[in-house]
Amino acid sequence: MKIAVVGTGYVGLVTGTCFAETGNKVVCVDIDKSKVEKLSNGEITIYEPGLEKLFLRNLKEGRLKFTTSLAEGIEGAPIIFLALPTPPGEDGAADLRYVLGVADELGKLMKDYKVIVDKSTVPVGTAQKVHSAVAAHYKGEFDVVSNPEFLREGVAVDDFMKPDRVVIGTGSERARKLMGDLYAPFVRQGNPVIYMDERSAELTKYAANSFLATKISFMNEIAQLCEKLGADVDMVRRGIGSDERIGKRFLFPGIGYGGSCFPKDVQALIRSSEEADYDFKILKAVESVNELQKKHLLPKVKAYFKGALKGKRIALWGLAFKPNTDDIREAPALSLIEALTAEGASVIAFDPEAMSNVKKTLGNQIEYAANQYEALVGADALIIATEWSEFRTPDFEMIGERLKNKTIFDGRNLFEVKQMAALGYHYESIGRP
Repeated sequence: MKIAVVGTGYVGLVTGTCFAETGNKVVCVDIDKSKVEKLSNGEITIYEPGLEKLFLRNLKEGRLKFTTSLAEGIEGAPIIFLALPTPPGEDGAADLRYVLGVADELGKLMKDYKVIVDKSTVPVGTAQKVHSAVAAHYKGEFDVVSNPEFLREGVAVDDFMKPDRVVIGTGSERARKLMGDLYAPFVRQGNPVIYMDERSAELTKYAANSFLATKISFMNEIAQLCEKLGADVDMVRRGIGSDERIGKRFLFPGIGYGGSCFPKDVQALIRSSEEADYDFKILKAVESVNELQKKHLLPKVKAYFKGALKGKRIALWGLAFKPNTDDIREAPALSLIEALTAEGASVIAFDPEAMSNVKKTLGNQIEYAANQYEALVGADALIIATEWSEFRTPDFEMIGERLKNKTIFDGRNLFEVKQMAALGYHYESIGRP
């Protein structure tokens, strides 16, 4: 089957590559000429483990192509995926200008039946708006389907190739058949394809991400309470995680969530609720808790240095919002950097993948180290902001030799408290004695 994917960002590139991997002919469309040239020449534009191998293989085999021409991309393709950005506007609502703009262009170009698939995370009612935009120009038959993505950065290829579930929102039997055939290779082990109406599918994505964000913020609040009561959040986490009604995942406390999905989707669902005249109190609290949690380490650092951070040199391990990605959108590390530099401290940072993206954003506001140990030389303390695997079992002797003070503030609870005490470190983490 020939498929068009409009947008070559994170979702679009993973979607296009994975569909090509199962034998489909995929044409990805993007208005960014330089990006299309890079991709066409085999230069991948995002970091995602396992993606480059599939990308290069399918590019070589001719199943994956890139173009700036929407007309070329959709020609002969019965299914068109819209994988376009939906950034939050000033009021928090998802900005649909890119999605609706492409829908308008599709209406002018379409000549036969097509299924237009909203792959982007979009508010409830977007499928109807896309349908209206296309129908303003094209009077033939077509369907608009909601097919939200549930990709986790860092394991997106596995998530796409072996999905927990596939959600397809459509009331059309014709569209349902096409989408079912397309996804059949991905659900051979029996994981469900769940069909529903378009509005329910659109809300499902927001509900899923908002619930996970809520779970994270709840544990971060529990961690703060542990610090005040002298309890250990690791013990609490194990105690409640063994309850099958709660589950073990997303119960690890830290310095807040970030990324392209959770912050944006929580904001958008709050805004959609307001438009429906509903006050979603829990989500407003989740958003507030997360913003505070991003700077939770700052008072600990200030207290250690007796309130004076001016002139202090702080080493920072981790810039990406999570490991195994170069994505720095809404990354807690950036909030920490802002807070530390505002107090007069200087920051030298290391991240295995995200430093080039931070340089584009912060420039020379901070220093960048060639490796994790270089960042420590002459630093007054170390802060850990991202739980990269290589940070989990470091050379503690080398850390102690390079830091001015054997002092670590761990925003991801990577190390054991007793071990750090035995090694002679001043060690503070989240929600642990």
